Amino acid sequence: MHPSVATYTAHRGLRLLRPAAPKPRTAEIADRALRLRIYLAWLLLFIDVVPFYKGTWNGLPLILPIPSVVGKLITQGSLPLALLVILSVNRRKLIRPNVFLTLLTLLVLAAVVAMVNPVAGRFISTVYRTFRLAGFVAALWMLTPWWDRRDMLLVKCHLAALFTVLGTVLLGFLVAPGRALAGGRLSGEFWPITPVQVADFAAIALGIMIVLWFCGETRGRRSLAVGLAVAAILFMTHTRTELVALTAGLLVSGLRMFTYRVRRLFAIVAITASVAIIGFSSALTTWLQRGQSSGELTNLTGRTNAWAGVLSAPRNRFQLIFGYGLSNKSINGLPIDSNWMAAYYDIGLVGVSICVAMLLFVLVNAYFQPRSTQTAIALFLVVYLIVTSLTETGLSDASEYLLGLALAASLLVPVRNSSPFMPSVIQRRLV
Repeated sequence: MHPSVATYTAHRGLRLLRPAAPKPRTAEIADRALRLRIYLAWLLLFIDVVPFYKGTWNGLPLILPIPSVVGKLITQGSLPLALLVILSVNRRKLIRPNVFLTLLTLLVLAAVVAMVNPVAGRFISTVYRTFRLAGFVAALWMLTPWWDRRDMLLVKCHLAALFTVLGTVLLGFLVAPGRALAGGRLSGEFWPITPVQVADFAAIALGIMIVLWFCGETRGRRSLAVGLAVAAILFMTHTRTELVALTAGLLVSGLRMFTYRVRRLFAIVAITASVAIIGFSSALTTWLQRGQSSGELTNLTGRTNAWAGVLSAPRNRFQLIFGYGLSNKSINGLPIDSNWMAAYYDIGLVGVSICVAMLLFVLVNAYFQPRSTQTAIALFLVVYLIVTSLTETGLSDASEYLLGLALAASLLVPVRNSSPFMPSVIQRRLV
């Protein structure tokens, strides 16, 4: 045999003896496809609660003109699409018993009762908002089989949704910084996102990232760069409530997870804050005032006028208990801007009581849970939402605030050793 032929035959034999490259496991592929659909469903739920306006907050048209009909179709059509995506995963329509969602279902029932006697002229809008809230809660119920994942899938989904929305805000700032900062506060220019909403998204994203750093779940230059960018976005919104809520949430969460890393960060923050307050007190005062007069600060930028209107609105006994039905959270053309006043106006004392019960359930449950990353994130979220509920609405209707509270509740669900939706090989890795 010719030497070259013998060499070729020998090499070919060695290749045949070598083990074949391992193929991707079917279970891992199935779990990856499942996670992608959960990501998509959560993103659609998030889009559903981001309202669409005809123009930007500063009164300018959008950079890419989106007709009002198309914008509302995108947001309002996201909920049915989310339900379809969830049903494609949860075909057996399995749900897990859940105290938080039971309270949320009671809120839906209270809204249905209030729908019976709505304010004249808004019956159709009240019915629509009630069914929208019911569909939103139904989607959360259908997602309960994945609330117990050890890999915090829903937290990753929420961060992905927040970064997607903040990415559009940052893109608008890079393309047209003058428009984005018109009025001295950063707003969305590709999608009509107000400075308060931008601050809310940035504060929650930044808070979750810091908590993950507390617990050693994230590190590296990329995380630092993303955190600094989100912090810059929050600073440019000039929003006080979200900044206070972020600080309170991190303080409570950090004290609960009081490790060396947290103690070191708290020491650095305390020293930095002291120097900043002493050296830049006038600049900080100017930033916090946002050019407002003392009278505007006293009445909370006009919020107290709307609150007085809510309290003075005529009510019979039924409306005192169940309210007027879900509304657009405004009275006499003024935004109510308080979850408690809005809940009282829409669903009466019953709605206020259920909102209190939901927040207390998550807060107490998180406090008595063993120390973990999930507990720390849940504590941050619930404390953040308690503070923002004083001057923001959302916990009594489908909103990003209610979605965030549901995320906090999902992190407190005990992890099961088995799941009907997860292959056993993946379960063994996560447990």
